[in-house]
Amino acid sequence: MSFFQAIVLGVIQGLSEFLPISSSAHLYVVPKLLGWTYHGLAFDVALHWGTLVALLIAFGRDWLKLARDVFSGDAAERSDAIRTWLTIIVASIPAVIVGLLLKDAAETALRNLPLQAAMLAVFGFLLWWVDRVAPVRQTEGNPGWSTSIVVGLAQALALIPGVSRSGITITAGRARGLSRVAAARFSFLLATPITFGAGVLEFKHMVHGDVTLPVLLAGVASAAIVGVIAIRSLIRFLGHAGFLGFFIYRVAFAALIVIALVRGSV
Repeated sequence: MSFFQAIVLGVIQGLSEFLPISSSAHLYVVPKLLGWTYHGLAFDVALHWGTLVALLIAFGRDWLKLARDVFSGDAAERSDAIRTWLTIIVASIPAVIVGLLLKDAAETALRNLPLQAAMLAVFGFLLWWVDRVAPVRQTEGNPGWSTSIVVGLAQALALIPGVSRSGITITAGRARGLSRVAAARFSFLLATPITFGAGVLEFKHMVHGDVTLPVLLAGVASAAIVGVIAIRSLIRFLGHAGFLGFFIYRVAFAALIVIALVRGSV
């Protein structure tokens, strides 16, 4: 793998991890469309270290405040912080269990291109449709237990390439009455522990084959830089716009996959 390929894939990861368009589908399909070698799930997960850095930069103050408030002298702040930590932990459990159970399938059967195209279109529609019909009942703060569990269960579906972790968790948050911004913010907070855990599990496989450490670091750095931009841009965008553009893009990308399959180019 060249530095150029690693940087391009890092940019793709940084954008598609946080925009609701599915990073796993893009990291698998784009190299095939460009005639590059696909380097496996371990390299994809390695790029997630870049997006983890982006999350820590974008939400570092939130995490520090949550950590500080646990030991705060104010009982209300301490209680709220402890509840938030517990909801994030509980909401992360379904994805951890499904990820461990279906790890092998994630590298084989779930990489089926027709399946990815279908998931891009179907869950893109759900993202747009749920946002249109679901009322907004909460615009600030972290969600309660029931909403956190629903979002956590939805996150487990993101193991299927094409679903999109950010897309499905934002969809679930909107379905439960969170505003677009509140749903996106909780989605990104929830991404931090699951991204860290996946990175730790795949750490020993990060550098392999023709992926040298300098090349890998170039991909991680580009994912981190672009990830910060994507997070902040999406939060601002969702303050005044919806998901129609993302739905259209997902359908177009799904159509591109189908056309490539028909032509035999992937």
